[in-house]
Amino acid sequence: MWFYDAVASGFQYPTDPARLQAFRMAFGAVLTVRFAVAFTSGGWSRFAPGQIQAALARRRHGATRARVLFVVYRPLLVLRVLAAPALALGVAPHLALLIVLAGAAMEFAYLRSPSAVRYTVLTGTCLLLAGNLGNGLALNHTPSHANTWAQCLLVLITTDIYLNSAWQKIRSHQFRSGLYLAQFIHTYAHVKGQLVHRHQFAIPSPVQRHLGNLTAREIRIWRMLSVIVIAVEIALPVGLLLPQSLPYAVAAGVAMHAAFLCLKPVQLVTFSGLVTTSYLAFAP
Repeated sequence: MWFYDAVASGFQYPTDPARLQAFRMAFGAVLTVRFAVAFTSGGWSRFAPGQIQAALARRRHGATRARVLFVVYRPLLVLRVLAAPALALGVAPHLALLIVLAGAAMEFAYLRSPSAVRYTVLTGTCLLLAGNLGNGLALNHTPSHANTWAQCLLVLITTDIYLNSAWQKIRSHQFRSGLYLAQFIHTYAHVKGQLVHRHQFAIPSPVQRHLGNLTAREIRIWRMLSVIVIAVEIALPVGLLLPQSLPYAVAAGVAMHAAFLCLKPVQLVTFSGLVTTSYLAFAP
């Protein structure tokens, strides 16, 4: 397996630099969407005078630090939405990547559950450590060890994300029993007409009709699906590293994240987008 050969050789094992170059393009594209969505979700006026977010920031960080945040917030909001497509297109990729990472890290200051931001910063740091990010949209397939260390690090981070997620789900009786998903769909089916931001969810109508109640049969189905998700998350890292199972693992991972996006498309677009594109790093 190439991953173990790379580790054993002190990351001097030659890999295809195009793997991380393609991930750089995907990373920039996903972050372009995320940063653009921030403007449509009230992001521009987040810390405007009188907004509750401004008061919360002062309480959380103190008056001085909050004032610094208010000053840099909008300029960085603009810079990052310009830098993300530049990164995807390969225009000054290292500089664009630094701006993108700074813009993403800024969200730690005001998001209450910044899991997607952590993964964004971690995967972006992998790109920062790569020796050959390429330029433009061209891919260099000449084997070298310029990106081997960064590629192995990206594999480790994604593997940890999957195994940690599976462990959290195993520990959660609510998830294992199927009640979490059953109650989520049931609640949405009954309150969707009252939601202000209905684009936050994209649950298909057949799912709502046939699996939107809390009958014993439906809970059993959701329990089975919950167990399948846990099994897939455990098996994916190994399946992605083995050449024989790679295509099937990619298909399973993409299908699983597509289902996740139906639950919370806006909230999960960054995480699912980056995780699935990180599959590029699992082949040498």
